[in-house]
Amino acid sequence: MHDWEAAMEIIIRNTVNQPIYDQICSQLKAQIIAGKLSPGEALPSIRTLAKDLKVSVITTKRAYDELEAEGFLFTVAGKGCFVAEKNLDLIQEKQMKELEDHLTAALELSKSCGVSLEEVHEMLRILSKEEST
Repeated sequence: MHDWEAAMEIIIRNTVNQPIYDQICSQLKAQIIAGKLSPGEALPSIRTLAKDLKVSVITTKRAYDELEAEGFLFTVAGKGCFVAEKNLDLIQEKQMKELEDHLTAALELSKSCGVSLEEVHEMLRILSKEEST
């Protein structure tokens, strides 16, 4: 077991319609936002993470590149990748805005399909139960 494994857990699911690099990226983001990975904390090398997750080095590199582009990670030549300092309030605000946009689109679609608000609530309850299993 590597030192970072105690703090970091990534689960790759082949059953979801989400690219593997995006699964890695979103799970690392969530752990950074939740404070499970602290600013300045070293992440596993691209090769180590690829080996441990049994995925391509290109996949892990793409995930790290995306996270770096979004300001979640920074790279120090010869030392590796580290969790960047972030303004968590700003990140959470962006996520809330994105959630509102998705919900607005879902409500507009439900109206055009003749789906009631109660039916949308029921769909959310069902989906939330499926996610937690």
